[in-house]
Amino acid sequence: MRGHVPRWAGALVTLLLAAGALIGIATAAYAESNGGVRVMPLGDSITDGITVPGAYRIGLWQRLVNDGYKVDFVGSSSNGPSTLGDHDHEGHSGWRIDQIDANVTGWLGTYTPHTVLLHIGTNDIIQNHDVANAPARLSALIDHITASVPSAEVFVATLIPLANSGQETSVRTFNAAIPGIVQSKAAAGRHVHLVDMHAALTTADLADGIHPGAAGYDKMAATWYSALRSVPGSIGDSGGSTASGAIHAVGAGRCLDVPNSTRTNGTQLQIYDCNGGAGQTWSSSGGRLTVYSGAKCLDAYDNRTTAGTKVEIWDCNGGANQQWQVNSNGTITGVQSGLCLDVTNASTANGAPVQLWTCNGGGNQKWSLN
Repeated sequence: MRGHVPRWAGALVTLLLAAGALIGIATAAYAESNGGVRVMPLGDSITDGITVPGAYRIGLWQRLVNDGYKVDFVGSSSNGPSTLGDHDHEGHSGWRIDQIDANVTGWLGTYTPHTVLLHIGTNDIIQNHDVANAPARLSALIDHITASVPSAEVFVATLIPLANSGQETSVRTFNAAIPGIVQSKAAAGRHVHLVDMHAALTTADLADGIHPGAAGYDKMAATWYSALRSVPGSIGDSGGSTASGAIHAVGAGRCLDVPNSTRTNGTQLQIYDCNGGAGQTWSSSGGRLTVYSGAKCLDAYDNRTTAGTKVEIWDCNGGANQQWQVNSNGTITGVQSGLCLDVTNASTANGAPVQLWTCNGGGNQKWSLN
């Protein structure tokens, strides 16, 4: 009979509403906050975690906690294992760029993140949804994010690989547009940063051809973490001490030096007699080595990762080529390249240039910061 609703259907609706209320309560209970820097993981099922509940957020959280950072993941969704200290996120399975864009202003207004981790576009490609204009939709989404939270640091990732060869071709085309988009936003004064996530994974890291397995997600976590540490303030202060002083070349008995204390971008570093000058006073904090009170960063030339790459000073820009690891064995390695800070040809003379080289345990690769 038209308009008649069976009694069993009404009972079922009541049951589903009750279940929904319980789910809502459980979700609300997961709205964790530790008072730290608010970080919004934003995207689709790759952020949500279909194959691994918690996704890259597990490894990222562990790295943050282990290094003393105080961070609050924020978002309207929650999932992940008990070992994940903060389950909140804004990952929505199956969603495209336009669907995220339609909701993002509300989410940002509710959670006011200081940092946004954006990985989106995979479903545009899988669903073959106007793929040619996907970069334009991404650009508009970034504009809406930066307009809603102008002071936020927005990290935009290239898409991870897809196992389907045709879809992977579309991924590569989409990814090729992202650096230009990010550069244009940064040039306009917005806090937008590129994260090359595609290079971090291979199809062997995928559990189902689309979503990473546990090892793949940990690679994503490591890539996000390196990017976050490269941008001062994006995840706050680790709470650890900030080392400051000369960087001594142990093998030569001299100091890492900016020639003539110049501030010109691209100036190759050298070793020189220690003199306490401004060009020899370095600070180590958040993975960066800076000189001139943080005005310039230790930088691997042109993002190169090959042995023989010159080490220079450059304006701090959050690039992976400005991220360094000071190791307990006395070496200083480039996070991006894995190569060691090296005095060329093991020279001990004043003016000997400094470069990146394969780590070999030599005295010309040993440094002390004090």
